[in-house]
Amino acid sequence: MSPDLRGVMRDFATGVCVATTYADRDGTRRHDAVTLNSLTSVSLDPPLVSLSLHRESRFLGDLLQTKKWAVAILDAEAEPLARSLARGRPERAAAVAALPARPGSETGALLLDAMAGLECVLRDSFEIGDHTMVIGEVVATAGGGHRPPLLFLHGGFRQLPPSAPSASSIPSAPSIPSVPSAPSAAKES
Repeated sequence: MSPDLRGVMRDFATGVCVATTYADRDGTRRHDAVTLNSLTSVSLDPPLVSLSLHRESRFLGDLLQTKKWAVAILDAEAEPLARSLARGRPERAAAVAALPARPGSETGALLLDAMAGLECVLRDSFEIGDHTMVIGEVVATAGGGHRPPLLFLHGGFRQLPPSAPSASSIPSAPSIPSVPSAPSAAKES
């Protein structure tokens, strides 16, 4: 029996963001945007982030062609936006056309009014399983303030409760007792 990775990962809370990119064809720029929760900080020096997108994604194809994208980290009020962009390209086209956004000065990808944002240029990409991981160098950042984040947990969008304690007031988890290590082969001989 194979591991139930999807079932286990449903218990891992992630932030929710919207990635944007575009394609220039026949003198026309067509923007696209998609909801995802695979944003990961990779390095601070140089500043790198990653996204993982399904290999068959047309959004991924555009991103790999332009080598530029932007990411908007969503706050709890942005759930309707996240839902509207968590669909196939034909279904999200109207939502993309109506986005309150402007092209980024460094990449040309759409920047949304969001809690925080990044503009990235492609540094590398790797095919891994049924996805492609793209690594981007962050060339610009924007902070929109400290608002409660939109989360994805247990297969749905979630929000922190309004009375969520600050990090300094959260009690630390009990320590896990250490397990004695197994003797090594060198010790047994």
